[in-house]
Amino acid sequence: MDNLETNCNDRLINQDEQIREMGSSTLGGACGKRLIHCLTIVGQIEGHQFLPSDMKTTKYEHVMPQLAAVEDTDDIGGLLILLNTVGGDIEAGLGIAELIAGMKKPTASLILGGGHSIGVPLAVAADRSIIAPSAAMTIHPVRMTGVVIGVPQTYNYLRRVQERIVSFITANSNVGRERLTELMLNTGELAADVGTVVFGAEAVELGLIDQVGGISDALGYLREKIENLEK
Repeated sequence: MDNLETNCNDRLINQDEQIREMGSSTLGGACGKRLIHCLTIVGQIEGHQFLPSDMKTTKYEHVMPQLAAVEDTDDIGGLLILLNTVGGDIEAGLGIAELIAGMKKPTASLILGGGHSIGVPLAVAADRSIIAPSAAMTIHPVRMTGVVIGVPQTYNYLRRVQERIVSFITANSNVGRERLTELMLNTGELAADVGTVVFGAEAVELGLIDQVGGISDALGYLREKIENLEK
C-alpha cells in the first residue's frame, strides 16, 4: 500500500472519530484536493450552563476550536454548516456566528428542518446561505429565563441585546431592519409567543436567506469558490 492510499484510509478513520465525538466530518472528493469541513449545529446551543442530558445540544466549546482550526488549516478549503437548531444561549450562538462571519475561507450554511431564534444569525453568517424547501426559521425577540428584576435596567439590557442580534442579521443578509423588526414583534401568528415563522422560499423573498436548495447546491458553491481561489 503506497503513502497516498494510506493517507486516504487514515482520513476515513479520522472522519468516523469526528462524527462520533464532534458531530462533524471533513469532506474531500479525492486525496490531494482541498477539503471541505462539515460542521453540524443541531438542537440547543449550549453556553455556560449545562442543559439536561436527554436534550440534543451543540456545545460552543466544541464548535469554536473547530472553526479556528478550519481557518488555519491549509488542506481545508471551505466550511459547510448543516443547521437544524431550536435556538439556545444567545452569547454562545452569536459568538459562533461572529467567528463564521469573520472567516476568509468560503463558507456555506444549509438550513434543514429549522433555524430558530439564534439559529438565524448562524444561518446568515456564512458567505452563502441555503434553505431546504421544507425548512422553517422562527424569528422572535430575545427571551430571558430565571429571576428577572423588574427595573428599567433590565429592559434596557434586553433592548441592547436585541439590537446586537438585529444589527448582525441585517449586516449579513439582505433583509431590512424595519422588516426584520416587524417579523420579530408580530403578535398574530404564534399561539403563545411573539414572532414569525418563515419557510424556505419565503425566507429568500424576504432577503433573509440567499437561495432555496439542498446539499448539492451548498457543496457546488464551495467547490466553485475553492477552485476560483486556487487559480
